Amino acid sequence: MEYSHSDAELIQQPIGYWSWAAFKSVVSRTRAALAGIGTTQPQWWVLAQVARADTVKTQHEVSRLLENYLDTGAEAMDREIDATIDQGWITEDSEGRLTLTEEGQAFYDKAAALQSELWAERHAGISDEEYLTTLKVLQRFIHNTGGRAWHH
Repeated sequence: MEYSHSDAELIQQPIGYWSWAAFKSVVSRTRAALAGIGTTQPQWWVLAQVARADTVKTQHEVSRLLENYLDTGAEAMDREIDATIDQGWITEDSEGRLTLTEEGQAFYDKAAALQSELWAERHAGISDEEYLTTLKVLQRFIHNTGGRAWHH
């Protein structure tokens, strides 16, 4: 890979631009790949939350947990959860508890495999140490500017 600037020039580059460009590239690639198998990124989040849950979660719990992912918002997240139900991937009982269907488990497995492929693609040529440093630096930028990440 050829970098955009020399090391001395890169040090002077604005983090806002490069973090935005990385965000846009990663999210666009992820969303296009998921669309290719017939789902959206928020629907993937829903499937992952339901499939990986230690305890059964309600629609309200899943929606509240995910509503701040990429600024999706509560209303949009509720629509995405409803879409996973409409697809037949998840059922909701009378108390709002969400459960994967057999079809949902199969689709989740397919989407999880795709996510693994995307992870490998994104991380090509990047060591775990470099990745860890990158995340710590980004979190420091968030902290230094008074920001909050979704998990705070």
